Amino acid sequence: MISLKRNNRGQPVKANGMRSRSSSIYNPGQSANFRISRSKLTDFLNCQRCFYLDRAKGLTSPSTPGWALNDATDILLKKEFDTCRELGIPHRIFSEFGLKDVVPFKHPDLDKWRDALRQGLEHQVTDTNIILTGAVDDIWLDQQSNEVIVVDYKSQSSRYPVNRHRYLAYSYHNDYKIQLDIYSYLLAHMGFPVSKTAYFYVCNGDRNGDAFNAQIRFTETLVPYKWDGEWIDGAISEMLDVLNSSELPQSNPACENCAYSYQRAIMESARQD
Repeated sequence: MISLKRNNRGQPVKANGMRSRSSSIYNPGQSANFRISRSKLTDFLNCQRCFYLDRAKGLTSPSTPGWALNDATDILLKKEFDTCRELGIPHRIFSEFGLKDVVPFKHPDLDKWRDALRQGLEHQVTDTNIILTGAVDDIWLDQQSNEVIVVDYKSQSSRYPVNRHRYLAYSYHNDYKIQLDIYSYLLAHMGFPVSKTAYFYVCNGDRNGDAFNAQIRFTETLVPYKWDGEWIDGAISEMLDVLNSSELPQSNPACENCAYSYQRAIMESARQD
């Protein structure tokens, strides 16, 4: 897909491929704190070279379109859960999946934690200058154990019913699991007792109906996931080694961005010769 840079009126403007905000660029050896979002840490795990060019050199990756239908689902779910939150009552799906003592978690900072632009969850990783951040979809409370539960909303449309084991085993969902690992890790380091079980709230659009008729029917499934944050500190340490290096790291052989850049450079070099 070819992406065009546009202004706030939707008009194409010149794209220079470089970041304009110095705060988003890491200077090797810097002592000042540096914010790394959940998505950027995932970028590091996927391709160290692309991550380095972005965070240390300020190279901007092509933008991607928003997911308007997924966003709409998230917004409506948050409204549902916020209503339950204010009333202090369980959501309708809890009893269906055996969550007898669970209610939506109420906290004055919840809106900030759900908004990456306002702050999100955040924690300065021990003995580093890295502040890891992430914007969570929702948090629930187990009133029996007094533990908070991290939740991520997911929208999809598959002809197959949502199956817990198949959903978690699907290779494309590995980044989803990383999300819940990071959000749970952040909340734990912010001083909250966090349940070891997080959930994906999966809304699956039914594509097997006879017609559209201006509506899509969704099935709703809670997929439990035993999160693991043990890997995060080690990944941050490795990431810092890369950021503080003057050498361009190796690319992931599976990275399509790197493959495109490499092949384009070859073709442009051949044309100049």
